[in-house]
Amino acid sequence: MRYLRSGTGRLALAEVARYALTDSSLVSDIASARKDYGDRTAVLVETVRLRRKAAAKFADASQWLFTDEALQQATAAPVAEHRARRLAGATVHDATCSIGTELAVLRDHAAVVLGSDIDPVRVAMARHNLGPDVMLCRADALRPITRGAVVIVDPARRTGARRRFDPRSYVPPLDALLEVLADREYAVKCAPGIDFAVLAQLGFTGEIEVTSAGGSVREACLWSPGLAGGGVHRRATVLDTGEQITDADPHECAVAPAGRWIVDPDGAVVRAGLVRHYAARHGLWQLDPDIAYLSGDALPYGVRGFEVLDQVPFSERVLRQELSARDVGVLEILVRGVDVDPDTLRTRLRPRGTTALTIVITRLGTGAASRATAFLCRPSR
Repeated sequence: MRYLRSGTGRLALAEVARYALTDSSLVSDIASARKDYGDRTAVLVETVRLRRKAAAKFADASQWLFTDEALQQATAAPVAEHRARRLAGATVHDATCSIGTELAVLRDHAAVVLGSDIDPVRVAMARHNLGPDVMLCRADALRPITRGAVVIVDPARRTGARRRFDPRSYVPPLDALLEVLADREYAVKCAPGIDFAVLAQLGFTGEIEVTSAGGSVREACLWSPGLAGGGVHRRATVLDTGEQITDADPHECAVAPAGRWIVDPDGAVVRAGLVRHYAARHGLWQLDPDIAYLSGDALPYGVRGFEVLDQVPFSERVLRQELSARDVGVLEILVRGVDVDPDTLRTRLRPRGTTALTIVITRLGTGAASRATAFLCRPSR
């Protein structure tokens, strides 16, 4: 670490950054770099490669220091920016600050920021990454060191390459965190797939905000009751469009046959259990009360939808005939409620034409009356 932060180390990083360091060139690049940097080659190459990976999450990570695990866990900049706006003007303590990615955004919005982490190496990296204007120290998130501050915690949810699905096995454990933070205002980042029933068992009564960015669900953030929106317990935030849906919104929604369009709601809406609320806002209806696909005669602004051309029973033979008749060569397959792997089905259908088509496969009805149905659609974009 001291070497990487030194003038000599920075010059070495700049030189190593000139190498391609791709999967195909990595061995030869390392061999070449080792002639100049010897045993320090590995840490130089790893730092350069991590900086390049970080470009997918941050606007400028060209001078930052990372560990691979810290980078994997780091919050993407748009998500961190959204959380910082919710905390504008507050005093904020990031109690698992790691290498400082969240603090880098918070300091532009919060009145006062403080970072701490139990790992001394990560604290040192955060000090390098953030400079002298952010207060940092080593501390255990389960032993509070501040009063009156909003506490942000991002428990580790991986062990190496393996994910921890039970929040009680996070590091630090979520149940212990919620107990320690019971009389504090807080925001705790969790995996987007966290079981809401487990949160209820742990006594959580605040707001669960599920956030998506770049078309994928990024996290579920637990906001303490004092920071939750009035009467809101679940919120879906779609950063790509700026839309927010909550369980306090109207949710009256009909179930009816497909209209002109089929809409597959954003993953944050589905994960937060707010499909009916989203439908009510946009004048849509459900194709089936237990399936997340929606339909309507007009698309919500900025939302990709699928214009229904035909509806047929789900059958590989029928679909193969339809693809041949429509000269389909580019095929997108969406599935809900039916045990079908889109990639496997696409291979078996063997589309060989020149036009594009989307097939939306879903189950309609319940019990003996249920049926697997395929909608042949033209995507809006």
